Parts: sequence; structure tokens; C-alpha cells
Amino acid sequence: MTDIDTHDTTSEAGPAEGWVLPAEPPVNPRPEELAEQLVEQAQAEGVELVGPDGLLGDLTKRVLEASLEAEMDAHLGYSKHDPAGRDGGNSRNGTRAKTVITEVGPVDIDVPRDRDGSFEPKVVRKRQRRLGGVDEMVISLTAKGLTTGEVQAHLAEVYGTDVSRETISGTKPLLDKGLRLVGHQGLEP
Repeated sequence: MTDIDTHDTTSEAGPAEGWVLPAEPPVNPRPEELAEQLVEQAQAEGVELVGPDGLLGDLTKRVLEASLEAEMDAHLGYSKHDPAGRDGGNSRNGTRAKTVITEVGPVDIDVPRDRDGSFEPKVVRKRQRRLGGVDEMVISLTAKGLTTGEVQAHLAEVYGTDVSRETISGTKPLLDKGLRLVGHQGLEP
């Protein structure tokens, strides 16, 4: 077996004379490094971190859409633009626009569709309009004694979106059931 010399033989300068080997980009940069780079770039370009056109909303959109595409790949058994999908029965059929309320505010996403309508996404389910923390926020605010109108006003202020009184009122039975369970079981020290 022969050794391969990876040094630049065209340069006479060595490390002591200011010769710098090009740094290879990390294969999988740490999330902290990515976050720092994104924040620095956003600040340099004058992009807000939060708000309607903020960095967090854009990142949320990209992550959700990439997750949905990965789900579609798994559902169909092939990647987008893969020749294996031609004449194979079910296939992609464009996307549909959807607005979901997230912890960073409303986010417009494109949800992929398949021809026979059998795709059931898990990341953002069909007919789902709110993700994760929003429901927990409603329950938390209701548990703290805020009225339906106060919860509605708070969500409008924090997330920039309108959640109907019916939706907020619909969480009260869940909260009541949870409180009854805790009351019957008691709190452990």
C-alpha cells in the first residue's frame, strides 16, 4: 500500500512562514455553531430574529417543510426527482399551502401531496392548525385563571394571530379533566 502525500508540493512555504492549510468544513456542525452563524448572518443583513419576516419563522418553515418532504419520501419509497418513482403508481402531486401557528408565530408552509391522497403526515397532521406549545400555552393561561378573552388577547399579542374563543373554550374540559385526575391521585412530594 502506498502513502498518499496530501501536502501542497507547489508551495515552498511551510507553516512557520505563514502557510495555512485550508480548513475543511465540519461534516456535521454542532447546532450551537449553526445557530451562532445564523444569528451573525441575520444581524449583518439587518434581519430581525422574531416577527413576521424574522429568522426564527423562516427556520421553522424550512425545518417543517424538510420534515414533511422526508415523510413523503418514506411514504412513497423514493426521493423527490428519483427515476424510481416514474410509472410506479402513487407519486407526488405538488403541494398545498397551509398556515400553522407555532411558538414563533404564524408560519406559512407548503405541505406535499400524493396522487392517491394516502399521505398522512405526522409532523403537521391533516387539518392541524396549531403546533406544540400553543395548546400548552392556552391550558397554562387558563389554569392561571385568565378568562377566554384574556387568553385570546395574550395569544394575539405574543403570536400575532387570532385563536377563536371556541378553540380556547375547548381546552377547558381537558384542563378540568387533568385537574380532577390530580385531585383524585394527589400530588407526590
